[in-house]
Amino acid sequence: MNEMHDQFLPTRESLLVRLKSWDDQEGWSDFFNAYWRLIYGAALRSGLNDAQAQDVVQDTVITVAKKMKDFRYKSGVDSFKGWLLYLTRKRIALEYRRKDRDRLAGPSKTGEEWIVEAEALPDPAGFDLESLWEHEWEKNLWEAAINKVKKEVSSKQFQMFDLYVLKERSAEEVAKHMDVAVAQIYLAKHRISAMLKTELARLTAQSA
Repeated sequence: MNEMHDQFLPTRESLLVRLKSWDDQEGWSDFFNAYWRLIYGAALRSGLNDAQAQDVVQDTVITVAKKMKDFRYKSGVDSFKGWLLYLTRKRIALEYRRKDRDRLAGPSKTGEEWIVEAEALPDPAGFDLESLWEHEWEKNLWEAAINKVKKEVSSKQFQMFDLYVLKERSAEEVAKHMDVAVAQIYLAKHRISAMLKTELARLTAQSA
C-alpha cells in the first residue's frame, strides 16, 4: 500500500487562482474540504483539544482568505505548503498563549499547584511540527485520492477493495463474505489500485 502514497498533498494552481476571489464559494468549499483535516490534525497532535483545534482551523482559513490575494504561486518556487504551515503554526502558538492567559486569569494557586498544572500542559516547542506536517500532508493526500476514487466505482467494488487491500483480509475470506468469485476480488483490486495511482499522479502534478 505504501507504494501508492506520494510525499505531498497537491497545490492545485487553478484552485489557488480561484481563491483570489472572495465570491468563489465553490473554490473556497474545495479548499476547505481539501485542507481542514490537515490543519485540524496538526493542531490536535500538537497537544490542543478538539475545540482549540477547531479554532485553529477556523482562524487559519480566515487568515488564508485575508492574505490570499497577496500570495503568488509559481510551481517549483513558491511553496503553498510551507506558507500554510507557517499560518497554522502561528494559530497553534496563539492557542497556547490563550491557554496561558486563561490560566493566569484563573483563581490563585499555590506554588505547588502551579508546578503540577504546568507540567501537565503540552509544550508547543516540544514537538517537531515540520515532521508532523509532512505526516498529515501525506495522510491527507491519500484520503483525498481515496474519496475521489470511491465516488467513481460501485459501492460493492470499493468494499471488495477495502476488505482485501486496505483491511488486508484474504481474497477467499472476502469472496465468501461478499458472495462473489475470488477473481472478482482480484479484478477490483487491479482496477481501483490503477485508479488510485492515476489520481495520486494527477494530484501531485503540481506539488507544493
